[in-house]
Parts: sequence; C-alpha cells; structure tokens
Amino acid sequence: MVNIAVIGTGRIGAHHVRALSQDVRGAQVVAVVDPARDRAEAMADEFHVPHALGEIDDALQLDDVDAVVIATPVPTHLPLIEAAAAHGKHTFTEKPIGGDVEEARRAAAAAESAGIVFQVGFNRRFAESWSRAHDLVTAGAVGTIHRVHSVTRDPGPFTGEPSRISPGTVFQETLIHDFDTIGWFLGDARPMTVYAAADALVAPEAKDSGFLDSAVVTIRYDNGAIATAEASFSASYGYDLRGEVFGSSGMVQMGELPNSAARLFTTDGMHATTDGIDTVRFHDAYVAEFESFIRAIEGDHPNGHRPVGADGVAAQVLAEAAIRSHAQQRVVEVEEVLR
Repeated sequence: MVNIAVIGTGRIGAHHVRALSQDVRGAQVVAVVDPARDRAEAMADEFHVPHALGEIDDALQLDDVDAVVIATPVPTHLPLIEAAAAHGKHTFTEKPIGGDVEEARRAAAAAESAGIVFQVGFNRRFAESWSRAHDLVTAGAVGTIHRVHSVTRDPGPFTGEPSRISPGTVFQETLIHDFDTIGWFLGDARPMTVYAAADALVAPEAKDSGFLDSAVVTIRYDNGAIATAEASFSASYGYDLRGEVFGSSGMVQMGELPNSAARLFTTDGMHATTDGIDTVRFHDAYVAEFESFIRAIEGDHPNGHRPVGADGVAAQVLAEAAIRSHAQQRVVEVEEVLR
C-alpha cells in the first residue's frame, strides 16, 4: 500500500482525494494538506483520513507518507516539488510543473536528483480513446504523420473573474494538455516553430487588461508535420476535448462530444447529451494516471504512457513559445526558448 498526502483541497484536489480513497488500487490517503485548515479537516473527516494539516512540512515529516499529490496553484508547484524531493517523497503534480521553462527544468532536475518517481498530471494520455489512438499511431496505422490537431474547449458559460486569471493561462494551463499530447503522438520529432493567435472572445470587456480566453497555436516539427491546438474558455454545448492524427495511410480520431452512447431520434432530429465537467467525463483517466503512478512506485512500469519530468518541460517550452508569439505577434523559433 502506498501512503499518500494530497496537497490542496480545491476542486481538483477534492476530486483526487476521492479518487485515491475510493478507486485507485494500492493507494491510501493518510494526510490532507491545505492552509485553509477547516477545508482539510472536512475532507479528512469525509474520507477517514488520519491527518488534516495546514503546512506541507508537517506532512513531509510524517514517516508513513510515501508520496505526495500536488493540486495547488501554479506558483506553488516548484517549491512543493523541491520540498517533496528533498524528503525523498515520490511526487505527482498537476500541470504545469513550474511557472516558466526555468522553473520546469528545476522541478524535473530536483526529482531526478532525488531518485523519486515523478509524474505530471497529463491525464489525457490515459483516456481510453487517446491511449488507443497512440497505440495505433505508434504501430504505424496512419503511416507518416502529416497533421495533428487538438481541441480543448471548457464547458460554458464562463463564470471566472478575468482579473484573477493570468493572461498566459490559456497557453500555460489549458493548452498545455494539447502541447503534451501532440508531442506524445509525434514521438522523437522536434518542434521548430510556434505561432499563436489569441483574443478575449468570451469576455471581450476584459481584453484591454490582457485577458485571453480563446487561442489557436500552430507548431511545425522537424519531420515536416504541422500541429494545431485550439482552446476556448466557454463552449455553450459542454466540455469538448477532441483530437485527430492524419497521416499518409489514414487518420485516427480521439474524443467525442456526447457524454453517452445513447442517442434520441425524433421528428426534431437526433439528440445527444454533451454536458459534464472534466472530473466527471474524465474520471476514469484520472484514476488510470494514479494507477500508473502507484505501479511505478511499486517498481512496476507497464505503462509507457506515464508522463515524467522531461514531458513537463517539453510542454512548458511550447507554452512559453506560444506566450511569446502572441505577445510579439510573430513566429517564434523554439530554440529561442531553449537558450
């Protein structure tokens, strides 16, 4: 049994406590950590977790903690990863692994130096259609890859407060999933150039403050492949995650709009339900990524889909290139970001 401390009890942290407690074989949550101690205590009470703590250091001092799951705001990721690594605790972190490329490199280096299992929360790799599609592409089913397209549209209506959202969020926290899966499908191919177009189309009143809620990014690779990734903070019809890999021998598609295989046909046409948030529609993928993390800690490495520190850095490089491209309204050479 792997004993885990979950750090952060917000929306995604609460989901992770629930998933790890109820659905992940070989995992046991022994501590919940949040500066809002009352929230940690409520979560611990609900899931019979023995420790509800307000500070990460208190959790890292516990002898029975083998690993940590980081589900906190982005600025805290690097210090938490470094602290966990310094205590020899295996670490799962939500994306991105740092606030910029330099922080991402430091996070990956800290984990590698400590010799811990380090995994990044790119859960799309573990969704059934993405996992199956990757197997097919790797086996050569679509031939030489020409195009990869990835879509992330959050369910509307958008209810966030633009003033509390960093202008780079659409690239660094939303499209970073797409950047990871695109690179995953393209394997050893290296990204060469990035061009990003973005705007405040959902909340145009916030445009002058630098807020961005819609984006399209084009990435060219050294093998000739062209990838595109698009995002929106508000799809009126529900959570929309889809992808496509097109090649010389065929095409594979991932994801679908309806959240059920059931379809209603009437004189008004065909109807399908498309509602549901990420923790509902992709719950199985979250569970699968945690299963992979636990198995790696146990010394078993059956799943080649497991994203590690280098994958976190690679996605961060593309996010930073996209941020720079939008800000400067030009094509950015990836080598600029890598220097």
